[in-house]
Formats: sequence, structure tokens, C-alpha cells
Amino acid sequence: MDKPLTVLRVSLYHPTQGPAVFANIPPQLQHDISPLLVGRGQDAHLRLQLPTLSRRHLSLEPYREKGSSLLVFCLKALSRRGCVWVNGLTLRFLEQVPLGAVNRVSFSGIQMVVHVEGGMSLEAFVCCFHLSPLPLIYRPQAEETDEWESIPQEQPPPGSGQQAPGHLGFLHDPSQTRDSPPQPSPGGGTEIQLQREPPDGMLC
Repeated sequence: MDKPLTVLRVSLYHPTQGPAVFANIPPQLQHDISPLLVGRGQDAHLRLQLPTLSRRHLSLEPYREKGSSLLVFCLKALSRRGCVWVNGLTLRFLEQVPLGAVNRVSFSGIQMVVHVEGGMSLEAFVCCFHLSPLPLIYRPQAEETDEWESIPQEQPPPGSGQQAPGHLGFLHDPSQTRDSPPQPSPGGGTEIQLQREPPDGMLC
């Protein structure tokens, strides 16, 4: 009996909802365990028609942790021109972060939510795509552009309960509200660490 494949359920939103943006998105895509490239280039597995995107903007990279029989994933930023926001973290060129069960991603005005449903196969995975008519991610006092880094990040007064303008708030998740403080990890600090690899050539 074939082992079940890991499934990534990917919801996509862009404010223009223009048909050209998502014209090349299939309902379903099966992929081997090589990195799945997202961008506007001809070699991108997930092609999005936006001039602000790099040819290779980001990648979803499956791997197996030592002692585990399941595929897990990380997301790597491949663009020199713009940042990628993943679960509230900013990734720059060649930085990467591991993905959890539910992941909120934003880049070049595109909002993407990735749900990971684990399977036993280590040879391939499946992406199922859904185009959302409504925003997936809520960002107070910020526009969906790659110029957010130029917006001053004012820190709120201590004890005010207000969050800085650059904070990510998410729709459709009652467990997270604008006034809820971040939950510390058991060992203190944050559990997710950014990783940077040495440049291996121009990717944009």
C-alpha cells in the first residue's frame, strides 16, 4: 500500500484579485522533495504574474528531521529586492525559517496561508491551492508593499497593551488578538531561529 503524501493546503489572496495574477495556479500540484520555487520566472513551480516579484522569490523546502518519519518544511527567501514575512518574522535574502502546522506568509502584496498536513511518504508531497476572495492576514497601519521596512517602527509605551505598527495580526484566528501578548517558549526567548546561508549567485 502506498504511503500517504504530506499535503500543503495553500490559500492565496491579492487585493486586486486580477485573473492574471493567479492565472497559472493549478488546483493541485504534486511535487518531489526538491525545493518548490515561487516567483514569476518560467522555472517557478508556483508562478505568480506580478512585476514586483523576483523570478525566484521564495521556496518551500521539504526535509526530514533526524529520527522522524515525516516530512517537515522550511521557507527560504530568495529575493534580493524585497522581504518575506512569515508568522511575524521578516526574512531577507537567503534567510529561512521552519514552518509549523499553520503559517501566515506575505510578500509583494500577496497573502498566503499554508496548512501542513503530515503524511508518511518521504518521496513527494501535494499542494492544494485555494484563491480567497477575502484578506487572510490583518496588518494594522501598514500597506501590503515591500516598502514596509521604511515605515518607522514606533514602540508602544510600557504597559499600554498596544502593539507596534509592524506587528502582524491575523484574521480568522480567535486565539490571537491585537491585545494578546506573544507567548514565550518554555526555555525563554523565541523558538524559531532565522538562518542565513552564503550567497550562491544572483537569484533575481
